[in-house]
Amino acid sequence: MQTTICFDFGNTRLKFAVFKNADLADVVIMDSADAAAIKLILEKYQPTKTILSSVIKHSTSIEDLLQQHSKFHLLNHQSKLPFNIPVGKPETVGADRLAICAAAVHVYPKSHNLAIGLGTCITYNFINKFHEFLGGSISPGMHMRFEAMHQQTALLPHINPEHNFPLIGYDTKTNLLSGVLLGMAKEIDGIIEAYQEKYDNFNVLITGGDMAFFVSHIKNKIFADPYLIFKGLYAISEINNK
Repeated sequence: MQTTICFDFGNTRLKFAVFKNADLADVVIMDSADAAAIKLILEKYQPTKTILSSVIKHSTSIEDLLQQHSKFHLLNHQSKLPFNIPVGKPETVGADRLAICAAAVHVYPKSHNLAIGLGTCITYNFINKFHEFLGGSISPGMHMRFEAMHQQTALLPHINPEHNFPLIGYDTKTNLLSGVLLGMAKEIDGIIEAYQEKYDNFNVLITGGDMAFFVSHIKNKIFADPYLIFKGLYAISEINNK
């Protein structure tokens, strides 16, 4: 049985997924991404292949370590992908967006797909039925909105998201919850509807660490998968780590 480890270093979370052949076996949140932590992971899982998607400045010693102990690929704009990038500067497209697009093409091939990532930022990524990533948009994510209101005002507190809150907030906390969470849900629905005016038929895929706070509030039909980015990374690894 072949083991593949897909690392995802985001601005908010460091995590990895373990695949046994093509089956997702485990997802782990990492406390740190130094060489010592990576070495322990490699010793435990003994992977045949590894891939790293990173949007942070990580130590290159990690790449050296992965290269020494597996068939390793660093996801970047020069990677072989299951789609094309006919945009002006493909080198500016984040690795996380590339992984989400790869997953969308894998789940719904030869279809128009709008893949939405809910992480530090919200990314909207449109891939047409010809497997061309046309671009999309980026807006502030959930934690960024909560933090911005706290940091840029004198009295608004920093709060943590909660699943249960009213439409009409009755105190500062519930006003913030309603404004951020319902506001984002309505934004997502609005973007989907804007695409519907341009494209008759397309799939909407949603993923990311904050996904659970919004799925129940989105009116449009969606395919929700918290591990979509890992499935995209696995597909890219298979192409580049033959």
